[in-house]
Amino acid sequence: MTAEQVEPIRVCFVILRAYTLFNPEAKGVIGGAEVEFYYLAKELARDPNYQVSCIVADYGQEQIEIREGVTLIKTLGFNKKRVSATFRLWKALRTADAQIYVRKFPSAVTTEVALFCKRYGRRFVYRTASAVECDGTFIREHFFRGKGFVWSLRQADAVIAQNKTGAKNLTETLGVSAQVIKNPHQLPPLVQKERDTILWVGRSAKVKRTKLFLELAKQMPQQQFTIICQKAIKDTEYDSLAAKAQQITNLEFIPRVPFRKIREYFQRARMLVNTSDYEGFPNTFIQACKWATPILSLNVNPDGFLDKYECGMCANGDWELFVDMLKQMLNRETAHKLGNNARKYVEEFHDINKIIKKYKTLFIQVAKDNTERT
Repeated sequence: MTAEQVEPIRVCFVILRAYTLFNPEAKGVIGGAEVEFYYLAKELARDPNYQVSCIVADYGQEQIEIREGVTLIKTLGFNKKRVSATFRLWKALRTADAQIYVRKFPSAVTTEVALFCKRYGRRFVYRTASAVECDGTFIREHFFRGKGFVWSLRQADAVIAQNKTGAKNLTETLGVSAQVIKNPHQLPPLVQKERDTILWVGRSAKVKRTKLFLELAKQMPQQQFTIICQKAIKDTEYDSLAAKAQQITNLEFIPRVPFRKIREYFQRARMLVNTSDYEGFPNTFIQACKWATPILSLNVNPDGFLDKYECGMCANGDWELFVDMLKQMLNRETAHKLGNNARKYVEEFHDINKIIKKYKTLFIQVAKDNTERT
């Protein structure tokens, strides 16, 4: 905070599904974007130089609540008509009265927030959520939403990428400059437990290729597997997936685990398995690292960190190599070494206490630019 600034910087995170993290009694699907903004919002709110709000969907709560120092402002629920949803969203954005609005995920909501900021002279910051936003895939696959997304990024006062590859791709595909800030996490003291299962955690989204984990369990009947799989939005095959999983005797299928209890599964996992085609930087990777759980990935390896920091192994899409790597990581000595490296990595690069300083520097600069323009 500079000497000239007297009033707190007002920052609003627009992340509709995050309410369930602030209120564990509410039920709903969450992903890495929600977890990241939850950590950022409540950590930023601890600083009196910031006034923090978060716009969330309707889960039956009061219109305005304050939880963990963050003002939660309710807008409409999901599956509402676009016009009414936009009206209620803008009403919530006006209620927040923030100087800076922060958004993650390339949807119509992102374009609406960018439009609001342009209309009322507020600052807009966008945080990438996936590799496909950066390399042009999303734009090619979603014509209208893609155009809105491109316009939004080009209107943004700052764009933040999860890794260097994403930032480079944004420049090459859209001509948009982005700075890299890694995903944040709170890092409690490491607690070691007996490790007795091979773990998969995520949503049943098509890109996650959940069925491959089921195939892996069938291929290795002598090992114990655990899958924690939330039903993805609009997934019509979830019940079939659950039924198939329950037929595999060495596989435990768990539909949902409360966020505050998920650590127990990472603590007892011999490794975390990722079968996705692509991701940005999976939140589950950081969860695994902070509990010293090595990572086995079929495809996803942001900036090659699994190899560079020896946190796990990536098969680069080769299934036979993937299975062979799993067998290597079942060796306790190998797993212990990779797990310890993973913990060191996350302490160095993803500690919320370090990451929040980078966001504060960014917000101060963006707020300053806004003051100079007005």
